[in-house]
Amino acid sequence: MKLRKVTAASAAVLALAVAATACGSSNNDKGSGSSSGGGKKITIGIKFDQPGIGQKTPQGYAGFDVDVATYVAKKLGYSATQIEWKESKSADRETMLQRGDVDFIAASYSITPEREKSVDFAGPYLLAHQDVLVRANDNSIKSPADLNKKNLCSVTGSTSAQNVHDKLAPKAQLQKYPTYSACLTGLQSGAIDALTTDDSILAGYASQAQYKGKFKLGGFKMTNENYGIGVKKGSALKAKINKALEDMVSDGSWESAVKKNFGPAGYKNEPAPKIGVVKS
Repeated sequence: MKLRKVTAASAAVLALAVAATACGSSNNDKGSGSSSGGGKKITIGIKFDQPGIGQKTPQGYAGFDVDVATYVAKKLGYSATQIEWKESKSADRETMLQRGDVDFIAASYSITPEREKSVDFAGPYLLAHQDVLVRANDNSIKSPADLNKKNLCSVTGSTSAQNVHDKLAPKAQLQKYPTYSACLTGLQSGAIDALTTDDSILAGYASQAQYKGKFKLGGFKMTNENYGIGVKKGSALKAKINKALEDMVSDGSWESAVKKNFGPAGYKNEPAPKIGVVKS
């Protein structure tokens, strides 16, 4: 009789353990497009090498996109410690979303019709423009036409400088450098006269401590670049992220993030764009 009681008790304990294990496993599910948040973690793609936008530093991750993504994640139910950051290089972004490597991507990701064939976008959350960065004491470049006969730098593989050459300043002398940092070094030394890419990226680089006060933006607004947050095609996260972005603007967090990350370069940002309105 005593043996039967012990066996029954053991069985009850075992049943409770199994039930607890089953409940525990649901809390370890990864955040996904169908989740309402609150899981163990959420994986977000950002740039690791763009100061002011998305950068991996010894102290952690920093930049405007990082601040936006952190705010969005919090609205989805995830604390900063529940975020797993993953590097999202430009050429890999669509594939990463399609494979489910990340839940969403905030990585200076311009919304274009071609990209919208593969992924969905929340936003836009920033309207950037192609611009130029010049030395702070150089007053000779006041319009794109003034780039004629000037040494114009962009990184290898970028079309920014070629676009300026083809459409605005056909006599510009194109200089291809391997990185934006190399362009900045050339700009500082006088080897080049201007660097071109998105104004937000230029402002981020110019805001670095070692460059403060040395460069200025031209303010030419040569193109419209609508930064959006990429999600997997058909993901329910799109609507949730759009709501989070609206909240970020309305409570002042968006403006604070702009000033924090771009302010030292004198970046004159556009007002926060209206969700769903992409300027061509």
